[in-house]
Amino acid sequence: MTRNSKLLLLAALAVLAVGLWQEPAFAGKLQDAIAAAPHGVDKGQIDPAKPVGFLGIPGGPQVNLIVAFLWAVWVGWIFSTVGAFGGVMAGVGHMTIFGLGGYAKTFKETSPALNKAITDSIRGSNQYLVGLSALISSFNYYKMGRLVVPLAVTLGAGSLLGAWGSVTLTAGKLSFSSYQGYFGLFVLVLGLYLIWETSPSGLASKKKAKAAAQAFEATVKKQKSGEVVDTTGLGVKVTSMSLTNISFTFYGVEFKFNPLYPLLGGVVISAVAAFLGVGGGFLLVPFLTSVAELPMYLAAGTSALAVLISMITSIVTLISKGVQFDWMLIGLELVGIAVGSVIGPRTSKYFSDIWLKRLFIVLALYVGVDYVLRGFFNIKMFG
Repeated sequence: MTRNSKLLLLAALAVLAVGLWQEPAFAGKLQDAIAAAPHGVDKGQIDPAKPVGFLGIPGGPQVNLIVAFLWAVWVGWIFSTVGAFGGVMAGVGHMTIFGLGGYAKTFKETSPALNKAITDSIRGSNQYLVGLSALISSFNYYKMGRLVVPLAVTLGAGSLLGAWGSVTLTAGKLSFSSYQGYFGLFVLVLGLYLIWETSPSGLASKKKAKAAAQAFEATVKKQKSGEVVDTTGLGVKVTSMSLTNISFTFYGVEFKFNPLYPLLGGVVISAVAAFLGVGGGFLLVPFLTSVAELPMYLAAGTSALAVLISMITSIVTLISKGVQFDWMLIGLELVGIAVGSVIGPRTSKYFSDIWLKRLFIVLALYVGVDYVLRGFFNIKMFG
C-alpha cells in the first residue's frame, strides 16, 4: 500500500470514527422514538418479535449488502466522474433501492418522531458516502492538474456557514414525504436548466470552457493514439491572486473570477445541499460551468473539494443533533465508494464534455419527476 493510499484509508476511518465516538451519547434518542412507536404487526407499527433491521429497529428493512456495495461503487463513480450527483444517487439508493424511504413513510402518522429520525439518518448516510468520494476525488484530480484550489476553497468557506445553519434549523423537523418532494423539486429544476445550458444558445455563452475542453480532448486523443504528450505544464496553474480577482490557466486558456461570488454561492448551495442531505455537486457543477465558465473537466474536481468541506460540516452538525446511523451498512458502502471514486477520475477523460452534461440531465429529469410525484402526491412513476 502506497503512502497516499494509507492517508486516504486513515481519513476514511477518521470520518467513520467521528460518528462511532458520539454514538453512545445519543443512542437513547432513537431508542425513545422506537419505544414510543405503537407495537403491532400492521404498517406504522413495530413488531418486537421480528429480527432487527435498519438502525436496529425490530422489523426494519434488511438491506442486501451485495446490492449496497455495488450501488456504492456506482455512486462513487458517478460523483467522481461528473463532480455531482453522488448525493442524489446515494439518496436514490437509500430511499428507493434499499426501501428505507417507504419504511419511513409508514410512521408518518403513527410515530412522527421515528419518521423524522429515519429521515435524518438517510440524509446523513448520503453525506458520509459523498464525503469519502469527495476526499478521494479531490486528491486524484489535484494530481491530474484538474482542480482549481482557490475556487474550491472559496466555495468551501461559504459552505461552512450554509451547511451549519441549514442542518441546525432542520434536524429532527423534516418528515420523509416533505424531504423526498423537495429533493425531487430541486433536482428537476436543475435538469431543466441544464437542458438550456447544452442548447446552442447556452453553449455559445461559454467560449472559454469550450476552447479548454477541446484542447484537453485533443491531448487525450493523441495519447490514445500512442503519441507521448507532456501534460505537466498544461494543468491548472494559478497566475495571480487578489481579494477581487484570481486568474489561472488550463491547457493554454485563461480564466478569471471574483472570489466574492463563489463565497456567496457556497453559502446558498451548501444550505440547500445540507437540507436535502446531499453533497451539493448537482448545484456546484452548474455554478462552476455557468458563473465561473469552467469546462466539465475542471468542474468535477473543483466541485469535489468544495463538497468535502461542506460534508464535514454537515455530518458533524447532524451527529451533534443526535442523529443515528447504521454503521455496518455505511462501513460497507464506504468501501464501495472508495472503489468507484478511484475509477471515476481515470475514466472521465474518455467521455466528451457535452456527453457528461447530458448524462447529468437524464439523471436529473428522471429522479426529479419521480421524487416530486412520490413526495408531494404519493404517486409512483413505476410500480
